[in-house]
Amino acid sequence: MALAAASVLVLGPVLVACGDDGGGESDSPSPAATAPADPAAARAEITENWTAFFDPKTPAAERAELLENGEQLRPALEALLTNDAASQATAQVKTIQFTSPNNADVTYDLLVAGAPAVPDSKGTSVYQDGTWKVSVKTLCGLAQLSGATVPGC
Repeated sequence: MALAAASVLVLGPVLVACGDDGGGESDSPSPAATAPADPAAARAEITENWTAFFDPKTPAAERAELLENGEQLRPALEALLTNDAASQATAQVKTIQFTSPNNADVTYDLLVAGAPAVPDSKGTSVYQDGTWKVSVKTLCGLAQLSGATVPGC
C-alpha cells in the first residue's frame, strides 16, 4: 500500500501537467458559449461518471464506456489497470469548469486507500456519444503517473 501511495506521490506532477492544455487566453467568453445547455446536470453526470471510472470495483468493460474513445482504448485501459497503484486509486471530483459545451476541466483528488495521494489533480472530460466521459488525455496522464507503457498514449 505504501509503495502504491509513494508511486502516485512521486509522479503526481506529471498528471497535473497533463491536464494543462496551455490555452492561456484570460478573456471569458459568454456562459452560453462555454457551457452545456444544462450545466448542473452535466456537472452531476461528470461527477458520477468519474467516480465510477475510478472505482476499483467497476469492471474494465464499464470503464471503457466512460472513457473517450473507450472501445479503441480498452487494451490501454486494461494495461493500466494491471498496475497496483492504478488499480487501487479512486478519485473525488472537486471542481468542474466548462471550456465549451462539450469539454470541461476537472480538478480532483486522486486517492489511494481513501487518503488523498495527489490532491488537486487536473484532468478533462469530454461529451461524446451523449455521455460525459473521462478524456484520453486524462488516461494518458494516469499512465505516465503509474509508469505504465500504454498503447495509444
